[in-house]
Amino acid sequence: MKVVRYEETMKHRWDDFLRNAKNYHFFFHRDYLAYHRDRFEDYSLMVYDEKERLMALLPANKASSETLFSHQGLTYGGFIVNDNMKMETMLEIFEAVRDYLKEVGFKEVIYKTIPYMHHFKPAEEDRYALFIHDAVLIQRDAGAVIDLKRPIKYSNGRKWSLKRAKNEGFEIEESTDFATFWKLLEEILQQQHGAKPVHSLEEITHLNTLFPKNIRLYLVKKAGQLMAGGITFENPDITHLQYVANSNEGRKIGALDFLIDHLIQERKTTQRFFDFGTSNEANGRYLNRGLIDQKERFGARVVVNDRYLWKLV
Repeated sequence: MKVVRYEETMKHRWDDFLRNAKNYHFFFHRDYLAYHRDRFEDYSLMVYDEKERLMALLPANKASSETLFSHQGLTYGGFIVNDNMKMETMLEIFEAVRDYLKEVGFKEVIYKTIPYMHHFKPAEEDRYALFIHDAVLIQRDAGAVIDLKRPIKYSNGRKWSLKRAKNEGFEIEESTDFATFWKLLEEILQQQHGAKPVHSLEEITHLNTLFPKNIRLYLVKKAGQLMAGGITFENPDITHLQYVANSNEGRKIGALDFLIDHLIQERKTTQRFFDFGTSNEANGRYLNRGLIDQKERFGARVVVNDRYLWKLV
């Protein structure tokens, strides 16, 4: 095996391999990774076999002189592989990457796995390799996911809220007016959590320009007034609800519930999963019970997102 650090000249080779990966995600494209290059020192790796065939990609950044992170700017990380990947090959890749990273001075890797619902085919060879290399689980977040191919069971309270909301005369539109939504989002995040969105308005607008089919904005209006909105991150088989905001008036009349139900019902015929994201803080040790309860009332159930510490001994 040969391990090579990614360079800009390798962009097309990287993206071509990614498109046929069995654990593809659009935010592993180099254009997506590049949007926050000023915040993270890219240290992505490409792994070739003895016949110079590309076998795996590892989106990563240099977190410190001794720590490689896969990847601090992404929700998920880990090795990206195609259908040719076998278990023995993955073990060889781990050994080659370990030797390479030790040689250039790293002592540890913080490794984010990719949850199974993002796999087109089973792709957990890396989890077994982490076990073999004595990697330690250091973070586990509880994500809430609906399997759209199974009967979806809303709670009684959610059914009542939606019944009321459907009489409010809401209109849902797909929009590119990110500025209007962002103003509402920032106001609500500041009011409720004293927080800001992970992305800036400029970043999310730029990413939507690059990936218009994957990053989509939906607005809920009543008599022309914005009540709620949401941004989805979408792969072929899954929709992830990345950002949501409910105005104070919208909260009283169920505007966000109306939007979420609309998205769920619309995706049932074309996708497998609807992902609400995680409900944790403090490296997974704190569970926001109120937040996850809201997601579970839509019929979502837990899928964990794991992070490991791999010591390069």
